[in-house]
Amino acid sequence: MIYTRGGDSGTTTLIGGRRVRKDNLRIEACGTVDELNAYIGLLVEYATPIDGNIGQELKEQQGTLFVLQGVLATDDTVDVTEKVAMLGAQSQLLEQRIDDMTLSLPELNTFVRPGGSMASAQCHVVRTVCRRAERRIVALHLDTDCYKPLYAYVNRLSDYLFVLSRFFLYREGLSDDCITPC
Repeated sequence: MIYTRGGDSGTTTLIGGRRVRKDNLRIEACGTVDELNAYIGLLVEYATPIDGNIGQELKEQQGTLFVLQGVLATDDTVDVTEKVAMLGAQSQLLEQRIDDMTLSLPELNTFVRPGGSMASAQCHVVRTVCRRAERRIVALHLDTDCYKPLYAYVNRLSDYLFVLSRFFLYREGLSDDCITPC
């Protein structure tokens, strides 16, 4: 059954067994990452007709976001070192994709107005949700070195989404709607 009634009292169980209120920062971060993943699902639908490989890349990032959610939903009694290391490796892959896409784009010396096409606009929506997820994760004060790859991954994903928005415009034969020189 989909419902357990376990959360009817306003609490939920973390991986590891500890119960917390549903407004706990950890749960808020998990929920924001869940929202981010849902918006990426919509972006996949815009991206795939333009470039099926990018649609597949985005699906892979959705899988990575499930790992991130798992780390965030785990209490301090469970070792998440291996999963956190995987997030670090994903950051490096995103950096490579950013570099690859940037090679084909004109230099940017202005702010970019979000929009231009449905795919590009959706990238910006997803990017802003990603930045909110990053703020929620930072609010958890996961200050140990173990968790640094979480910060790096979400930050790099946001960078990737910004470059992807520009790349979609380029692929669609459109240009950035630039405002105010930097």
